[in-house]
Amino acid sequence: MTIHVSPDSCPTLVLNADFRPLSYYPLSLWSWQDAIKAVCLDRVNIVSEYDRVVRSPSFEMRLPSVVSLREYIKPSRHPAFTRFNVFLRDRFECQYCGARHDLTFDHVIPRSKGGRTTWENVVAACAPCNLRKSNRMPKEINMFPRQTPYPPTVQDLHNNGRAFPPNYLHESWLDFLYWDIELEP
Repeated sequence: MTIHVSPDSCPTLVLNADFRPLSYYPLSLWSWQDAIKAVCLDRVNIVSEYDRVVRSPSFEMRLPSVVSLREYIKPSRHPAFTRFNVFLRDRFECQYCGARHDLTFDHVIPRSKGGRTTWENVVAACAPCNLRKSNRMPKEINMFPRQTPYPPTVQDLHNNGRAFPPNYLHESWLDFLYWDIELEP
């Protein structure tokens, strides 16, 4: 019996030239088309392959499961200030009650009181806590973040991202990732 696996179910893990993932969360993955294009343009080395083969009239190739860039890309020293990165810094937890659902972000010093949208003044907050705090100062309502907000390093975000592995991990990726994962048979 032959099992046909769609190439779309064969993403490629992308490693930097030092064999570290470009990012952990989200995990640096390419579609099979992008991976083959990079191979053909000689931009990557194939580290591991799937059993799946793709063919054209003049070409046949096993799909890459792991590739490494030929040229090292220096990681950014300072992560971008984004809602996602604030949540990642705060480990996807409300900084007031610890809830992990319905997250928004809250200005510790409200904007209406001169607070700015910066790493040092914004925290992840669940909608009920954000609504409860409203535009009041932490002292007024006795609501203080569990962790003082800070500008994270790229390493901080990578370390926090490791706590949230993706739903799909191919066995060929495990030597390059640092999650304690048990693969289902």
